[in-house]
Parts: sequence; structure tokens; C-alpha cells
Amino acid sequence: MKKLLLIGAVLSVFSFVVATMSFGDDMSMSKAQTVQGWVSDSKCGAKGADAKAAECTKKCLSEGAKMVVVTDGDQKVLTVENPDALKDHIGHHVAVTGHIDGDNIHVESAKML
Repeated sequence: MKKLLLIGAVLSVFSFVVATMSFGDDMSMSKAQTVQGWVSDSKCGAKGADAKAAECTKKCLSEGAKMVVVTDGDQKVLTVENPDALKDHIGHHVAVTGHIDGDNIHVESAKML
């Protein structure tokens, strides 16, 4: 009887571990989304969301501000997790494809609009 209980407990733990790992994989495989907006900086945010602000954005980024994308329409400010992906688009109006997690975006690709 003790062997049967032990085997049951081991199988239960194993099933839990496998289920948890599967759930974790699903979470990291979120679908990529495309947003349109301006590449700006965290200091200016939505105020830097136009073509006239490109030089100011470059200056703020060089002083340590974080790169952001300010979305068209709702003006949501998304912090760019991998700013090297947008280094050639500072101050540009772009379509950015990436994984959004809260107020962050991990950029997969971008094209100018």
C-alpha cells in the first residue's frame, strides 16, 4: 500500500511539473502585434511624437533617456526593450511589429511609414 501511495505522489508531482512547463511556454509564445507610431524618448514621450522632434529625441537618448514608441491614436507610450532594433528610426513614423507586455515592446521588425 505504501508503494502505491509513493508512486501516486511521484506521478502527481511529475504531472504538475509538466503542466507548469507547458503553461510557461504558452505565455512566452504571445502573438506578435504591429503598432504604428513615432520613435521617441522617455523624457519627452508623446510630446516628441512628430517629425520636428527628431533632434531632441536623439539628444535625450544620448543623455540616458529610454527609447519609446508613441502609438498613433491613443498615444500609448511603449518602452522599447531592445532599442538597437530601432536605432535607424529615431524620430521616424514607423510600423513596429513585436511582442507587447504591458507598457513594453520587444521589437521584431520596423518599417517607415
